[in-house]
Amino acid sequence: MSDFQVTERTKLKRLPERGRFDRETVYSILDAGFLCHVGFIHDGKPVVIPTAFGREGDRIYIHGSAASRMQRGAAKGIDLCVTVTHVDGLVLARSGFHSSINYRSVVIFGTATPITDPEEKTRALAIFSEHLLPGRWAEIRPPSELELKGTSVLAIELNEVSAKVRTGPPKDDEEDYALPVWAGVLPIETHFGTPIADAKLPAGIGVPEYLKDRD
Repeated sequence: MSDFQVTERTKLKRLPERGRFDRETVYSILDAGFLCHVGFIHDGKPVVIPTAFGREGDRIYIHGSAASRMQRGAAKGIDLCVTVTHVDGLVLARSGFHSSINYRSVVIFGTATPITDPEEKTRALAIFSEHLLPGRWAEIRPPSELELKGTSVLAIELNEVSAKVRTGPPKDDEEDYALPVWAGVLPIETHFGTPIADAKLPAGIGVPEYLKDRD
């Protein structure tokens, strides 16, 4: 897989050694996440909206109510900045200045394309669902015509993309290593819990395998 091309917007100005432009890293960060933040200008003011997303190849999909300001504004082709971040640990240095966070992040610049064809929209929603929980789409009821009309689906191409990653222990000033202060990394882990059945679930419906297999 070829790397994403570095542009003036994706070029990392601070700590460029943490930058990643290879597709493998970008895909892995996106595929490990459910939530992105979409930034845009609305009525002359900056707005950032958190929303779920799904990825297929060099494209991500977001969806929501057709009446939402983000969906309506993005559908007009305004500039967007989409971010996905994972926090992997608190990096505890011997000084506050050198304390940090281990993280993986992706920043995407671009515009959105509305998906209006009902079949294509349904397929995009399936991709979105399978990104969140593989195996779920085949079990649930497909969207009705009315639901499709009330749902806006947007595609954002991965053209201008960069990833940034920090790993490892703290990096202190040489003279601070002798200080009697604990230093290291406090890992942060995200995992799925035990499924909780809906109180209205009919008797005899067990937990599906795709939920049992989630770790």
